[in-house]
Amino acid sequence: MNGIQPATSWTEARQAIDSLFKTIQETPLSANIWSLVEEQVAANLGKPMWTFFEEAQDSAATYDDVKALVDRTAAALYEAGVRKGSHVAVMLPNIPQFPATWLAIARLGAVMVPVNIAYTGRELYYVLTDSDANFLVIHSDCMSAYAALDGEAPFASDNVLVVGAAPPGSRDLGELMESAPDLPAGLPQPAIDDLVNIQYTSGTTGFPKGCMLTHRYWLTLSLVAAMRGGQDEQATNILVAQPFFYMDPQWLTLMAMRGGGQIFVARRASSSRFMDWVRQYDIHYCLFPEVVYQMPHQDADSDNSLKRISIFGFSKSQHADLERRYNTIARESFGMTEVGPALFTPREATHMVGSGTCGIPAPFREAKIVDEHGEEVGPGQIGELCIRGPGIMLGYYKKPEANETSFYGDWFRTGDLFWRDEQGFHYIVGRLKDMIRRSGENIAAREVEAVLREIPGVLEAAAVGVKDSTRGEEVKAYLVLQPGMTQRDVTPDAVFEHCKNRLAAFKIPRFLEYRDVLPKTPSEKIAKQKLVAEKPDLRVGSYDRVASAWL
Repeated sequence: MNGIQPATSWTEARQAIDSLFKTIQETPLSANIWSLVEEQVAANLGKPMWTFFEEAQDSAATYDDVKALVDRTAAALYEAGVRKGSHVAVMLPNIPQFPATWLAIARLGAVMVPVNIAYTGRELYYVLTDSDANFLVIHSDCMSAYAALDGEAPFASDNVLVVGAAPPGSRDLGELMESAPDLPAGLPQPAIDDLVNIQYTSGTTGFPKGCMLTHRYWLTLSLVAAMRGGQDEQATNILVAQPFFYMDPQWLTLMAMRGGGQIFVARRASSSRFMDWVRQYDIHYCLFPEVVYQMPHQDADSDNSLKRISIFGFSKSQHADLERRYNTIARESFGMTEVGPALFTPREATHMVGSGTCGIPAPFREAKIVDEHGEEVGPGQIGELCIRGPGIMLGYYKKPEANETSFYGDWFRTGDLFWRDEQGFHYIVGRLKDMIRRSGENIAAREVEAVLREIPGVLEAAAVGVKDSTRGEEVKAYLVLQPGMTQRDVTPDAVFEHCKNRLAAFKIPRFLEYRDVLPKTPSEKIAKQKLVAEKPDLRVGSYDRVASAWL
């Protein structure tokens, strides 16, 4: 197997881990993200930094090239009016201009607001207005969402910077990069605890909430990610197969830089081509989707250079086979946009393979499990996981009520149920939050329900997750119609068409069931736990949008 040999005992391994944690936590952080980039560029002149493949032509860049691209991007943004503290929404696919724009925004001391490229005009409008965005950097392929705003954008069209063919009234970012003068000297620099991202994540309140993330957040996360593998994982080739508008590619980029490594970025995810990418680009580390393991076995599965992979929610009974099949070390962890690294299982914890653990608290993090009153519980007892430590989010942007309920003092409430064993390893039991997780996407049931209730003739709606072997979960909607209305008045096709115009594709329900009534709690809230418990297969009795048939 690629990687380390087992320690003679867990006690010996724990001593090595404690020593590593001490080294990580004593490593000084850079002044801000741009300072880190400058330091790593100086240390890695001429070395490859990234390759964006699956383009018309692979786009490769050295550390020097990346710095030059960020320099020009920062100059263009400054010329457009971006200043320290400006909020810049970024709606781009996986192209080099995305990380270049993020790093340029960080250099200027501005704030990036990443936007999912699948968002409709309604969802884009929400993010722009909720985040107080002053500018929008958008790809030409996404302009239909902007056009759907129909002149209601919260800023002038001059503040829309287009990557690609710019329509009339907007500005071409590429042209601006060519014509803009160099940045003036002496610009105010961001402090380590200044805001740099408003990163949207769905939560229990339904509509996405903006996590306020600082330079310290990203510096801490990337430091832990880069160093937790030890010296064996320096100069690492990292596969990035997730969208850059999510947090993972952002910290993976900084992780690679810290070790003098490089990232290889796919335009979009593909389970069937994933291992081909791993072999073609000599990948050493990646976030490994369980769906890849579910693909048919290939003789070449073990023929790779993987040193370690990160897995999330993987079947514990198949963990050992995963390591054997791909000839690598696979370790579970637990993190959230709100806190960054929370728990992880060290490479050395070979005795925990197949246990289902998410690990021990990461460097810079403390963890505790509490009961419904916020009191800490002991080993073996189930409660809510809480995390604290330097660099976690400042809070949710403009959401004082959510902030009040999301913290016990400086402890962030994850909303997830856990227990821990006597060794300090943590195990997830389930979610308190009403979330559906489809193919790595977090979908707030309340947002889906709000859209469903907009449909004329709908009285009540509930959305739940249906287990799916490929995507983890699919969305199922339950509808109760207004008195006198029937299914012929509110057809499945009409429901799905309405959702298509109001929700990103990954949020649209796949399954639909009509009900006369929905079960309720004593407080008259819909009792989803009763819906889920009604039958072993929630697909039965539903209309399947994909199959266009009743099941």
